[in-house]
Amino acid sequence: MIRIGIDVGGTNTDAVVMDGATVIAGVKAATTGDVMTGVVNALKAVLEASKMDASAIDVVMIGTTHFTNAVVQRRDLAKTAAVRLGLPATASLPPMVDWPEDLRAAIGGTGYLAHGGNEFDGRVISPLDEKELLGIAEDIKAKGINTIAITSVFSPVTGEFEKQAGEIFARALPGVHITLSSDIGRIGLLERENAAIMNACLRDLSRHVIEAFRKAITETGIKGRFYLTQNDGTLMDAAFAEKFPVLTFASGPTNSMRGAAFLSGVADAIVVDIGGTTSDVGSPHKGFPRQATVAVEVGGVRTNFRMPDVFSIGLGGGSHVVETGGAIKVGPTSVGYRIVTEALIFGGSTLTTSDVVVASGRYELGDKSKVAHLTPAFIASTQTRIMSMLEDCVERSRLSPEPLPVIVVGGGSILVDGPIGGLEVIKPNHFAVANAVGAAIAQVSGEVDRVYALAEIGRDQALADAKERATEAAVSAGALRSSIEIVDVEDVPLAYLPGNATRVRVKAVGELHVG
Repeated sequence: MIRIGIDVGGTNTDAVVMDGATVIAGVKAATTGDVMTGVVNALKAVLEASKMDASAIDVVMIGTTHFTNAVVQRRDLAKTAAVRLGLPATASLPPMVDWPEDLRAAIGGTGYLAHGGNEFDGRVISPLDEKELLGIAEDIKAKGINTIAITSVFSPVTGEFEKQAGEIFARALPGVHITLSSDIGRIGLLERENAAIMNACLRDLSRHVIEAFRKAITETGIKGRFYLTQNDGTLMDAAFAEKFPVLTFASGPTNSMRGAAFLSGVADAIVVDIGGTTSDVGSPHKGFPRQATVAVEVGGVRTNFRMPDVFSIGLGGGSHVVETGGAIKVGPTSVGYRIVTEALIFGGSTLTTSDVVVASGRYELGDKSKVAHLTPAFIASTQTRIMSMLEDCVERSRLSPEPLPVIVVGGGSILVDGPIGGLEVIKPNHFAVANAVGAAIAQVSGEVDRVYALAEIGRDQALADAKERATEAAVSAGALRSSIEIVDVEDVPLAYLPGNATRVRVKAVGELHVG
């Protein structure tokens, strides 16, 4: 199977062509203001470099930061109504209570509380009230809102109330976009509700972005299938991505970790991905990124959908370097994709980390004569500062004293000079486009996160049920059944709940079924 993997970053859009496990060609193209032009340029360049005809491409996988940036920048967000099913419980903390004021205002800040919801073991808190929901629908219509996020208490255990409420709203408000929290988040009411609301407010944007990607692919003559990468290192088709854009959050660092593990052949390591603007540090386990076990903030909002455990700092190949009072300050400001015009080595006026590396003689890029004035002492001090920043990141990512190797990837990895914190540094072949490789090799996953009462069914039966559900979820998402394996199993006793309650989380992955 011939695949193209693309990762759209803040500085570069990377692309690779892969035939099975072999990288045929890899290129970097500048990310453009409209993004799509950069994608088209990268596609054309990688096809030319691989000498591959567009008709031979079976699949295109794209990782994008579009939707993360929209939330962070508070732009292109749809007005959204948040409906929570849980009365008479949960009334003390209304929807979006913990959101930043500017983000809440950007999506309208409209929330409703209604009857419904379940206990952890599926027992009903209160019956669903259709008349109540129809009244809410009338108010939503009056406010001109076309996007609804529905959250029910303990819906990951049973999502029936959410489905019923969704059907009621769909009949009352034809054409409305509906997001169910049970399709996105895990156990944890407020965080799951936040994730659902965030997904809902991105639905209009996702339709436009996915269609633009389709046009970009069609423009190059590629007729193969199109997928987007998720934040757990796996794939979703374009139609699914339109419904669940929030699942693309943090897919960039995830792709880098997957690609680094694949290119190096090291499944357990620490990965440092240095781009043009940031450095992302995480730890793959069995080739997949370690998932965050706590609530993750996105744009100032706590969520609990699956996210990689990644620590990021403002250090990249385009980072500003400033000397003040004898001290060297690196980042977090960066020239980003404008490095080809603003860095000293390209005739610009901004001193960047890439300028310092070129001045040191460790890498050839641009015009070295433009940085001949940098003194050896300044170069050494800057390099010391850079390595100190990376060492701090690596130490924060380590969970054990084991001397795991550090895999350094990304175009900005030219900044690394020697071991980091005494740990071995690996730079695999094609390190500069590891993120695109990660997108190209992405598999298909299914995940289950449920609470079981072990007093009723027993631990072995609970685990078996969760594994079967995860497997079926992966098959439904497009995985080849014969290739599926269980890659992660977690069960945590919940001492505060009766019936020997245990939270079970299982993840299954398999190869993409192309037929």
